[in-house]
Amino acid sequence: MQKLIIQGGAPLHGEITISGAKNAALPVLCAALLTEESLKIKNVPALQDIITMLSLLKQMGTNVSAPHASEITLSAATLTHLVAPYEMVKTMRAAILILGPLLARAGEANISLPGGCAIGLRPVDQHIKGLQMMGAEIHIKHGYIHAVAKKLHGARIVLDIITVTGTENLMMAATLAEGTTIIENAAREPEVIDLANCLIAMGAKIHGAGTDIITIEGVPSLHGAEHTVMPDRIETGTFLVAATAAGGEVLLKETDAHLLDAVLDKLTEAGAHIDSNENWIHLKMDTKPKSINIRTAPYPAFPTDMQAQFMSLNCVASGTSIVTETIFENRLMHVQELIRMNANIEVEGNAAIVHGIPRLDGARVMATDLRASASLVIAGLVAQGETVIDRIYHLDRGYENIEGKLSALGAQIQRTQSQ
Repeated sequence: MQKLIIQGGAPLHGEITISGAKNAALPVLCAALLTEESLKIKNVPALQDIITMLSLLKQMGTNVSAPHASEITLSAATLTHLVAPYEMVKTMRAAILILGPLLARAGEANISLPGGCAIGLRPVDQHIKGLQMMGAEIHIKHGYIHAVAKKLHGARIVLDIITVTGTENLMMAATLAEGTTIIENAAREPEVIDLANCLIAMGAKIHGAGTDIITIEGVPSLHGAEHTVMPDRIETGTFLVAATAAGGEVLLKETDAHLLDAVLDKLTEAGAHIDSNENWIHLKMDTKPKSINIRTAPYPAFPTDMQAQFMSLNCVASGTSIVTETIFENRLMHVQELIRMNANIEVEGNAAIVHGIPRLDGARVMATDLRASASLVIAGLVAQGETVIDRIYHLDRGYENIEGKLSALGAQIQRTQSQ
């Protein structure tokens, strides 16, 4: 097992390029199941979750070729195996995204209930409810979702809660359904828009992506297309928070500031000076950060995937802050690891009260999930002495070469084998 070793105290200076968004690439990969023709996808990040999804698609009969770095071509002309086994999806909740496309294209799917990070229950009941309203027969037995539909039909679906993967799954299924499907209380995340843009390029008729009402007019078939995955707004935000906490000046290229309004507003409130253009963000931080209150909520509000990183920033900021998590019930597990680094944090229900201190102490800590691991990296960058982070396989699920990019900015960080 690998670990990261960080020598804290160095400000960050330099420029790096942001990778494609994991949470946009995964549903776009699944969209390949909707057509017999080839789908070429560019700006695909090299991440463990991407590798897992490609393995899953391959065992279903999809041909996968990667002629260039970050470019993948998928061809699902013949689907030979309509099962997603537990062994392949237990580490990745995004595997549920094959349910809608398989059902719409092949009329059947047998999907293991997905796993992923231990940050909350994340039920798939909204996916199932929507597909049943579109005419699918669905049974859950022995940990598998078995779905059958001779032909899906359009329906008006009102989601009980806002769910990104639920919105994406139903939107993909509806592209090949007979009639018109309306999804109300739909997720508005940029990743939903990115998937809609890919589906439209494949011949789908979708209106309203990015709003809370999405309308899909079913078509008989989709065709091949080419799509470039949007930049990763969470990776972008993570590096901006790191520079705000550690100080310095960084330029992030191939990213989009419009995807991060809530995050950039909070960083400005913390004291960072931020400039941006259509494909870059520049941040300069030359003072001690100020404490900022955070409350997570669905897009366009503050993203839950940035909560842990801002927690680390608040640990070394001036003043006291309150960080409130409203999306996932178990997403404060990084608090105990930060306390091992001498952070002054109290937890009350779904909120953490963070009292800023001058500097954290380096310690050996353990990553509990993807974004928690990023928060520990940021904490290590601002800690006094050496920080060792175990279980960094979580990082590899969502950050492409994070230690290489941080090293390019002057951080003292290295990956090594655990003893």
